[in-house]
Amino acid sequence: MLNPKSTASIAGHPIHAMLVPFPIAFFVATFLCDLAFWRTGNPFWASASIWLLGAGLVMAVLAALAGLTDVIGDVQIRAMSEVWWHAGGNALVVVLQLVSWTLRYVQGPSAVVPVGLILSLIVVGILLFTGWKGWEMVYRRRVGVLDEAARPGEAPQRPVVRRMG
Repeated sequence: MLNPKSTASIAGHPIHAMLVPFPIAFFVATFLCDLAFWRTGNPFWASASIWLLGAGLVMAVLAALAGLTDVIGDVQIRAMSEVWWHAGGNALVVVLQLVSWTLRYVQGPSAVVPVGLILSLIVVGILLFTGWKGWEMVYRRRVGVLDEAARPGEAPQRPVVRRMG
């Protein structure tokens, strides 16, 4: 059987895999800015964190749409338990970050410590878990990985199994 195929792709490259580094980096950077604000009290860090949160939320929605397209497009992907842990955890991340962004928007820097910092720490923990599940899908289940390099315009072929003996 061929590897599970990424439905949302450009020239055979899965779009979801191209987009996910952005919200991860933005949300981890939010946590780091929250730590810096907590230690220094400098309002620059609170301002940076709300912008990072906003950018992370936008990119998370785009990554989620590409991931959802992959889930809808391949029955093999839908059958994997890792997919649902990955998607559910990342949906929780988006909800938590949306709450955090709203609090920061309404309350300003006073929303960063302790609530924003705690939410950021929880989000980073969840991202470690969902990232683990995502990489299990790629490395163990080979989601979106071509069976072998295909020539342009040619479908990938099944791997050849050779027996020694």
